[in-house]
Amino acid sequence: MRRWILLAPILALLPAPALCQTTSTDSQTLQALLAEVHQLRQELRTTSVAAQRAQILIYRVQAQQTVVTRLSQRVDNDRSRLTGNQSEQKRITSVIKRLEDQRDAQSDTERRHTDEQVAQMKIRLEQLSAEDQESQPRKIELEEELRLEQTKLTQLNEELDRIDKALEQASRGLGTAP
Repeated sequence: MRRWILLAPILALLPAPALCQTTSTDSQTLQALLAEVHQLRQELRTTSVAAQRAQILIYRVQAQQTVVTRLSQRVDNDRSRLTGNQSEQKRITSVIKRLEDQRDAQSDTERRHTDEQVAQMKIRLEQLSAEDQESQPRKIELEEELRLEQTKLTQLNEELDRIDKALEQASRGLGTAP
């Protein structure tokens, strides 16, 4: 019986180290899980911020694309107007030349009528020339503005590409590349 009395406290003490080890292992596991949760939360925040930046950038690209499209249309309209004016000037010049060539073979009343037509056409030719001179600086200004806006659009697209590549690299780093 004496043996049992001495053995009982020893047996009671043996499970204690095993319990302490389990608590320590559980505590380490919990700490590791907690650290992983913190890391995941940080990665989620980073990804969320990157996604928000990308979304803002997409809206900027869309707005910039609208500006570029409008300016392109204005430049195209001005070019068309200038081309039309130049065609009209060539047509009027050829009509004036034809009328002046026919003038020598005409009677006095026909000549006066031809002279009036030529005078009206020359006035119209001067108007078209004045419109061209006014339109040229505006056209040049619009083309320069279009180049600047296209450069801005290109920069925004490049920024969007950089974000896309960064997100792609991040997803590869996690081993979940699409």
